[in-house]
Amino acid sequence: MSSAAELAQQANTLLRCRETPDYSPALNGLQVDNRAPVRRIAAAVDCSLRTIRAASAAGANLLVVHHGLFWGGLQPLTGAHLERVRVLLEHDIALYAAHLPLDAHETFGNSYLLARELGLEPSGGFARYQTIFCGVQGTSDLATTDLVAACDRFARTHGGRAVASAHSADRRTHRWGVVTGAGINPDTLREAAECGIDTIISGEGPHWSAVDAEEKNLVIIYAGHYATETLGVQALAAWMAEQAGVPWSFVAAPTGL
Repeated sequence: MSSAAELAQQANTLLRCRETPDYSPALNGLQVDNRAPVRRIAAAVDCSLRTIRAASAAGANLLVVHHGLFWGGLQPLTGAHLERVRVLLEHDIALYAAHLPLDAHETFGNSYLLARELGLEPSGGFARYQTIFCGVQGTSDLATTDLVAACDRFARTHGGRAVASAHSADRRTHRWGVVTGAGINPDTLREAAECGIDTIISGEGPHWSAVDAEEKNLVIIYAGHYATETLGVQALAAWMAEQAGVPWSFVAAPTGL
């Protein structure tokens, strides 16, 4: 049977964690170890008391998440932060987190998988961050309203909903970009203009982005930070479970955002 540390090392290699830049910087890899061999893996978007307890109830002793406990800098073990660590240790649950290394992966990346889920075929990278692309882009000939509806159906399966910036009913999407989570920022919009992208699918963005999008002949579909980042951790957990020969399951914990 595999240990959490062994599986973490395999995942680090797969995701190129050491070579991939990240914000803050986030701590990617094994954040909390345990004692027993891995018997079941749980996947979740966030490390929270809700997901830790659900993982324990499912019989998992390795929790794989996109948003982990540690995001750079010294963080005191107090309040909710302490309670999360305490419950992990109490139930002997290891914690593995992958942030941008998961987003940027060509097979397990959130943006790649979301595009495929929506019936879109990625043909290149989008949303550059230093040496990586956090998103994907491609071409299509779709009614933008149909694409918004597809995003909304997906978001609703994860406890959310999709909304879009202003657009006409007869508008069509010819070149799209997908960047999940909090993917909308000035750099993203500038890159979209440079690439000729007319529609961006993301999780969330600031209010001003909808105003700017309308004036740039761009449509942004905000499909939810949580919903758009549910696919990568599931793919990664399935891969890790296959390496270890153990079962896995997904812990749904929608935030509504």
